[in-house]
Amino acid sequence: MTDKITFDLVTPERLLLSEGAEMVTIPGREGDMGVMSGHMPLISTLRPGTIVVSGGDKGDGTYFVAGGFAEVTGAKLTVLAEDAVNLSELDAAGVDARLAIAEKDLSQARNDGDRARAQELIDLLRNVRAQA
Repeated sequence: MTDKITFDLVTPERLLLSEGAEMVTIPGREGDMGVMSGHMPLISTLRPGTIVVSGGDKGDGTYFVAGGFAEVTGAKLTVLAEDAVNLSELDAAGVDARLAIAEKDLSQARNDGDRARAQELIDLLRNVRAQA
C-alpha cells in the first residue's frame, strides 16, 4: 500500500478539500511539481493552473486555482489558493465570469508584473473554456 500525503486546498472563503492522496501535482511558479508522502519540505508560490489529485480518498480530481501558495511537509501539502474550483463543477458560464474579471484586472494592471499575471490567467481560462 502506498503512503498518502494529507492534502488541504484552502481558499479565503472555505476549506475546499481535505483528503489523503497518493500524489498531488501543483502549478508551481517555475513549473508543475508532483508532491507525494515524504516530499522534501518547501514553500512555493503558485501560478494560475490546475491541481491534479491522484489516488485520493475520494478518487482522482482536478481543480483550477488562480494562484496562491503551497506549503509541503513530509506528511502534508497545504495549498492556500486565491481562488479555486473543482473543474468537474465548472461550467462555461462560470469560466466566462472568471474570464471577465481577469480581463478587467488586465485593463487595470499598474505594472508589467500585474499585466503578465493577468494575461497568464486569461490564457489559462481561455484554455479551460475551450474544454468546457
